[in-house]
Amino acid sequence: MARATAHIGTEAYATQVETAGRTLIADEPEGNGGRNAGPAPYDLLLAALSACTAITLRMYADRKQWPLESADVALHFYRDDTGKEFIDRTLLLTGSLDKDQIARLLDVSERTPVTKTLKQGLTISTSLA
Repeated sequence: MARATAHIGTEAYATQVETAGRTLIADEPEGNGGRNAGPAPYDLLLAALSACTAITLRMYADRKQWPLESADVALHFYRDDTGKEFIDRTLLLTGSLDKDQIARLLDVSERTPVTKTLKQGLTISTSLA
């Protein structure tokens, strides 16, 4: 399935990430000691969820031949006073969709692969190379 590697040297905190044959730079904002050279880790997490949501909605609408012209996905990650974490997701669906199609697309957004992974949790194993 998916794979990624990350390399960080002595420069705080720019990290070179390799995935899917591409190189990304992740970093922390200046307020956290980084240089803001790329998205922070939680930004990358939200990017993955928003992209998966948009792609899944496009694929579903295409398969059903529904008139979805565009789908915009806005996400907000936050913690409440108790430390519980949340992601609020807002969809903007453009096109001549009826109420039933919109309701189905909202349901589909709750079942995207990345959504399901985040909601069910996963096991992370760590070892030394």
